[in-house]
Amino acid sequence: MASAFAHAVTAMAVGSVLGISPRRWRLLLLGVLCAVLPDLDSIGFWLGIPYEHPLGHRGFSHSIAFAALTSGVILLVAFRDRTAGERRRLGGFVFLATASHGVLDAMTNGGLGVAFFSPLHNDRYFLPFRPIEVSPLEPHLFFTRKGITVLATEWYWVWIPSLSVMLGAHLWRRRGEIAPGSPEAAEERLSPAAVPSAARGETSAPTDVREALDPSRRP
Repeated sequence: MASAFAHAVTAMAVGSVLGISPRRWRLLLLGVLCAVLPDLDSIGFWLGIPYEHPLGHRGFSHSIAFAALTSGVILLVAFRDRTAGERRRLGGFVFLATASHGVLDAMTNGGLGVAFFSPLHNDRYFLPFRPIEVSPLEPHLFFTRKGITVLATEWYWVWIPSLSVMLGAHLWRRRGEIAPGSPEAAEERLSPAAVPSAARGETSAPTDVREALDPSRRP
């Protein structure tokens, strides 16, 4: 598995692409929680559920069906009063945030693969590209050399791309906000600072007249 930190920043990157503003931090927090939710199946190790079982680690909770189920339940519980367009966007955000967990885990170099298509079948899959060091389940191991290696690979393969996506999405939105013809651009053109003084009906007295009226301006 990837660490909870990697899953969290990935969810935030997904939110930025879908136009979820940082000001809507509660919604982003919901996406982060959904992104780490699948790893609750790790309690199966203490309940005696075998790793390779459909309900074992990286089983059904890491599947596409689980992401869709999570999205549907949250839409019914929390967003039933939103418009259809807003519900589609929020549902897509929750689905992608949850599904991103399995994608990251399939890019790690350890453990079993991910049961993307559970419950239809429990075959486990890895992606062809697996550069992420598998994360330990025990939190205290993050303070060992193994934990540092995990965080270093995640910084390179998850954090830098995710932060780049968030920055790019922010700049793209800013570009759209001040695009020609947008209300923001119109306000900017009509602001007092942007309108020449002559256009506002103001006239500028000649320099020598100003000096005559105000002795402090004289050389």
